Amino acid sequence: MNTENLSLPSGCILRRATAADKWSIFALVFSAKLDPTQLRWQQFFVVESEGNLIACGQLRNFPGAQELGSLVVTPNWRGRGLGSLLTQHLINQATEPLYLECLGEKLSQFYSRFGFITVSFENLPSSLVRKFGISQLAKKLFRVPVIFMKYQSK
Repeated sequence: MNTENLSLPSGCILRRATAADKWSIFALVFSAKLDPTQLRWQQFFVVESEGNLIACGQLRNFPGAQELGSLVVTPNWRGRGLGSLLTQHLINQATEPLYLECLGEKLSQFYSRFGFITVSFENLPSSLVRKFGISQLAKKLFRVPVIFMKYQSK
């Protein structure tokens, strides 16, 4: 994806999360009904506007892999490129092979624009099998549209 034209809206700041952001991050993630496990503020980057967190995302660390997760933009800030900007920033920060899990084709298409490709559960690194195992079970038992993806640099 061409991210050269992506810029933060006026008055917004992208920064590493601090301890003071912990409860705001939790509130954003819970409001989006995302996986509430492994929310460590130290792994997050946030976008703030006028002192309020309006977007967040994290890189979870696993042996030999990282997971892009907990990416949330508050509803009234969506459609302004914050999700794309934050996704690209997290990709740029990754130091290990990068994976994610998402629900549905629409999100899969969003992430594919950045170079993520669909991978089977069987091809996930062993360090992520346990983490993504519940999602795989929900996919098999309840037909939850979970898609596992890996970042491939272009």
